[in-house]
Amino acid sequence: MGRRKEELESAVTSLLSQEGVTIDVIVVGNGWDPQPSFPHLKTLYLNENLGIPAGRNAGAREVNGENLLFLDDDVKLHDSRMLAKMKNLLAGRREVGLIQPRVISNVEGEATPKRWVPRLRVGNPLASSVATSLWEGSTVIRRKVFDEVGGWPDDFFYGHEGIDLLWRTLDSGYLPWYAADMTVQHPVINPTRHSYFYFLNARNRVWLAKRHLRFPFSFLYPLVWLLITMTRIRGFKSLASWLRGFASGIVSSAKGRGKMRWKTHWLLSRYGRPPLI
Repeated sequence: MGRRKEELESAVTSLLSQEGVTIDVIVVGNGWDPQPSFPHLKTLYLNENLGIPAGRNAGAREVNGENLLFLDDDVKLHDSRMLAKMKNLLAGRREVGLIQPRVISNVEGEATPKRWVPRLRVGNPLASSVATSLWEGSTVIRRKVFDEVGGWPDDFFYGHEGIDLLWRTLDSGYLPWYAADMTVQHPVINPTRHSYFYFLNARNRVWLAKRHLRFPFSFLYPLVWLLITMTRIRGFKSLASWLRGFASGIVSSAKGRGKMRWKTHWLLSRYGRPPLI
């Protein structure tokens, strides 16, 4: 959105410094024109803020490549050969369709939040594994997988679009992978800073269930999150916003494909996160 121009410049510099790969870069302006800031790069000006997922999808349509990297404007690649390592991982392990690197704070000594490690039982953040959730700030996915699953869910706008993409990747027969040996830097920021966080968080949880899960999981998943939220949220305004989003998710739906296979429900359970939480 053009509000973090120094961070964006750092992100782009870390991308252009990558070695061992050929890249086709586009800077997407979600409601602003990035061309004056990046006159030597391909840019895309979206006249209005379409939301994070739709912005990523718009950019993906304008670039070429066997693999896609989505990089948020406040994320920096920590290693000049990180994309080469990811490319080699995808070439050597054909079953892997999506990669999330390990996220570290850009402040030395600052602890990494548990929510950045994409599994229910965090354990050792330095251990790689199958991912069962997704931190979306730096995501690599095979182009053919991205096209097959239909990209990011445009309607979500913000929140849980990573879980949607991960579930669909797994349902298409590929593994989502947490690569702990590949790192990116990102500031530790409280996601509740956004005024719409609680509303969209709740609505998109319900949409996930309606869009992907089979009964009884389609009923139990939002119910479990309703109970969790009632114990977590302390402020009345925040809880009221979350409940409004929950109700909105019940009476509306996101566009998308049909339910996941039963096999995918079982795989999520096998990998440590049954589709209940």
